[in-house]
Amino acid sequence: MITVFKWIFPAGLIIALSLAIIGCESGDTEAMQSEINDRDAMIAELEAEVKKMTEEMAAMPDPSGSMMMEETGSRLQTVQDRGKLVCASRNDVPGYGFLDDTGNNVGFDIDLCRAVAAAVLGDADAFEIRLISAAERGPTIQSGEVDLLVRTVTWTTSRDSQWGNYTQTMFYDGQGFLVRKDLGVSSALDLQGASVCVTQGTTTELNLQDFSNQNDLNIETLTFEDTDAVVAAYQSQQCDAFTNDRSQLAAISSGFEDRDAHVILPETISEEPLGPVVPHGDEQWYDIVKAVMAILIYSEAYSVTSDSVPSAATGDTKVDRLFGLEGSFGQDTLGLSQTVAQDVVGAVGNYGEIYNRNLGPGGINLPREGGRNALWADAGCMDCPRGGQIYSAPLR
Repeated sequence: MITVFKWIFPAGLIIALSLAIIGCESGDTEAMQSEINDRDAMIAELEAEVKKMTEEMAAMPDPSGSMMMEETGSRLQTVQDRGKLVCASRNDVPGYGFLDDTGNNVGFDIDLCRAVAAAVLGDADAFEIRLISAAERGPTIQSGEVDLLVRTVTWTTSRDSQWGNYTQTMFYDGQGFLVRKDLGVSSALDLQGASVCVTQGTTTELNLQDFSNQNDLNIETLTFEDTDAVVAAYQSQQCDAFTNDRSQLAAISSGFEDRDAHVILPETISEEPLGPVVPHGDEQWYDIVKAVMAILIYSEAYSVTSDSVPSAATGDTKVDRLFGLEGSFGQDTLGLSQTVAQDVVGAVGNYGEIYNRNLGPGGINLPREGGRNALWADAGCMDCPRGGQIYSAPLR
């Protein structure tokens, strides 16, 4: 809008000078004054139009969805004033986000949302889940209408730059294929000309196309808006195979009446690091959510569970610093209470507890030991690759 004004205002001056010259040459003072008046009216009209356009532009919503912090305050303050955390997630996949027998939405992703609510509000139940489809994930977090996106969201460079800030990888997954045993397929490379069901607008769809192209499989892709529709299509045999993250294939197929009639093929065709996403534009909020994820990870590394949260100094410097009993890891800078880790771990447990009740033995029973979702600290030595990849920036 500044550019528009720069061009319009000089144009008015040119008009004014031209009229003035004409008036001087004619020697007709009365005519010159009339022309000057016309000029002033024209300039005033142009300036009024510029002002109107500027006001209209200012009233338009920010296309990035992020609001000016100087005008709206921080997201932390907004959440605290609202009295609840708003998370975008799901309720259709066991282990991650689904309805239990009492109708409560529970799961690994839901617990990550609860951990952030405990940190910033002191109450793990002070949250709202906004149910969205896979295709709605990007627009939802871009708009800034939610505080957190925790819906099995793969971290990619384009999403990081366009959607929002990925805070911490909390689960390492990879894409696979589920088929009926009677299809007679033992490898994904045998899916020549097969039809495969996939959720629309996901990295899963893109990975499937890449895998088909790279191996000249000529796979027919059938896309559906949400996971429920994909599963229904697969179970009604509209397609030969169903592709998704391997953990989700295991979770979903565990609910099939004829579970033994299906098999997950051995190939893993992608890297799928999953974790919470926050809107762009608020570095404090980004740092807060990262710190909360680190609290979950380090509390497990220090063997502190929901039943053993210390409230007095233990003599272990790292534990005492984490739980706000001695020293600090920057709670005041983050805008959190000194004992925030006590609130978080006491309410939702450490990373291992969250994993076990949702994805482990208490949930869909995905093995963790010896895999990438084990703690880095599980390595038997400092220079051997036997530990997992669950690791965070040190809390200090």
